[in-house]
Amino acid sequence: MVVSLPMVTAYGTEYSRSHEGEKRSVDDRQFAQLLAYLGRSWKGYRKVRKGVKKRISRHMQQLGCRSMDAYFGVLEADPGARNKCEQLMGVSISRFFRDRRLWEVLETRVMPALIHTGHNPLRAWCAGCACGEEVYSLRMVWDRLPGKLKNPPELKVTGTDMNPAHLERARAGVYPISSLKEVPGAVRERYFRTTEDGEGFQVGAFLQSGIAWQCMDLRSVPIGPPFHLILLRNGLLTYYEEATQITVLGVILKRLAIGGYLIIGSHERLPADIPDLVQAGPLPYLFELKGSRVQGSGFKGWG
Repeated sequence: MVVSLPMVTAYGTEYSRSHEGEKRSVDDRQFAQLLAYLGRSWKGYRKVRKGVKKRISRHMQQLGCRSMDAYFGVLEADPGARNKCEQLMGVSISRFFRDRRLWEVLETRVMPALIHTGHNPLRAWCAGCACGEEVYSLRMVWDRLPGKLKNPPELKVTGTDMNPAHLERARAGVYPISSLKEVPGAVRERYFRTTEDGEGFQVGAFLQSGIAWQCMDLRSVPIGPPFHLILLRNGLLTYYEEATQITVLGVILKRLAIGGYLIIGSHERLPADIPDLVQAGPLPYLFELKGSRVQGSGFKGWG
């Protein structure tokens, strides 16, 4: 599919004046320049760009940058400013049990299959976990298994995100009702309690055990033994250009154990054919790593 991008012009053009006088805002053409500079995808950001452009405009104002050229100069010279820009580019649209069918397959097929491998502990990684809804959803699915299976192993979950504010919220485990719209009433009663102010829901403290939160972006990987399950949903394969996807996916898959599972977003596709990574079960976005990691088949990401 060919995606039309706004024409990228000279970086030195001042960013657009808004209707509020001197306040300036990034327009689509300048935003496309920023996406190209950061290796991001216009297609991925097209529907969510309004809020992201506002955040970038404020950042440019704070730094005193009146043009994209000036902004790029600051990003090149100041790692802190670059890191802040990357955080502001994040899109944290999430909720508990997003894509309900996935969680049914995880509970009935994937997690039992991993248990039967005999690995203990089992290790899962939620990459780009935003405010933690995906991590806690996985913990809830796991908590339901002991009644169905004998002697399940320990589950250790690593949740990573590059925005420390997101991780702070994840550690607190407090969410608005909108995050729970796909949580059945019985599940809500079992795993959540209403906050004292009555305006939110707190996850049960027992769900928070076995979770390690780490601040890192999608282009970094946690150290340690391989993971048996990696959830890489609605992040790398949506918001980054294909070249970056291939490179980073190769690094991420080095952390997936043989026989382990990779899950991507329900509307995402892998950027290349990857040796020994095969579709598993009924979902086109669920994959299992079989055999040994053989390079070839046009995939250049293993390095």
